[in-house]
Amino acid sequence: MSAPAVDNAPVVAKAIAELGHIATLPEITLKIVELVEDQTSTAQDLHNVIANDPALCSRILKVVNSSFYGLPGQIGSINRAIVLLGLNAVKNIAISASLAKLYRGGELCPSFSARDLWKHSIATAATSKLIGDELGLNVPDEAFLAGLIHDIGIMVELQFSRQKLIEIFARVDPEGKREPKNDMREAEQSILGANHQQFGKGLSDKWKFPRTFAAVTGGHHNPLDLPEADRTLPALVYVADRITATLPDGFRLDLTSLDFDPAVLDVLKLTHEQIEKVRSTLNDQLADVEALLT
Repeated sequence: MSAPAVDNAPVVAKAIAELGHIATLPEITLKIVELVEDQTSTAQDLHNVIANDPALCSRILKVVNSSFYGLPGQIGSINRAIVLLGLNAVKNIAISASLAKLYRGGELCPSFSARDLWKHSIATAATSKLIGDELGLNVPDEAFLAGLIHDIGIMVELQFSRQKLIEIFARVDPEGKREPKNDMREAEQSILGANHQQFGKGLSDKWKFPRTFAAVTGGHHNPLDLPEADRTLPALVYVADRITATLPDGFRLDLTSLDFDPAVLDVLKLTHEQIEKVRSTLNDQLADVEALLT
């Protein structure tokens, strides 16, 4: 007989309600997300919003002129940058700039620091994009953002109760070796009453992200439990998460195994040869991406 389902909604709602600044994206970022999700919006509409934020303009120009995008020449016009990058990429840059501020902070315990999780998130974003490109899925911006936000639920936990998150890591990694001995999601459920996937989905819903991104934050460990139509991005991140966990300083405390579930690979039609190709390509791009987002 299976255990009764646990209602995590009250815990998640309480955590989101108490978060303050983390639960609210900056007004300009929210406006950019709203514009990009509106199919009638134009590059000029986006430019009218972005032009009021010199720091964001500077970041966009930095990205458009980076080797990561491989675009020709030095581009000094924000309008031109928006056209070349596309509205979705600009939206991701704005969200990335907002998220980076949330991940600042020192070491919480020997197993965890917010900065390390941010670096892992950047690596997962780059890897998700590479996998999508390898498979010809034509979702580079969506894949990148999915990887970037996948573990945002851990930051919700950090803001909600630092002490309880320390307890979770002590249970998961009692020897402080950054190698899990116990299941992190079980520890989260026991100590907090919900796990980082549920907190992440709650924050995605609060931010009014599209359903596909709520599926990523809420289902990247178990994409096969999601409706079939929602599995692709979470499956991409599931694979990317395991690839990046093997990097030096890669975060893996939420992964009891680095093996790939064949059924998840089948969702993507992804082979082990393609995974190794992505691994070999990742090192060439990672430094560039980190330079853009840190």
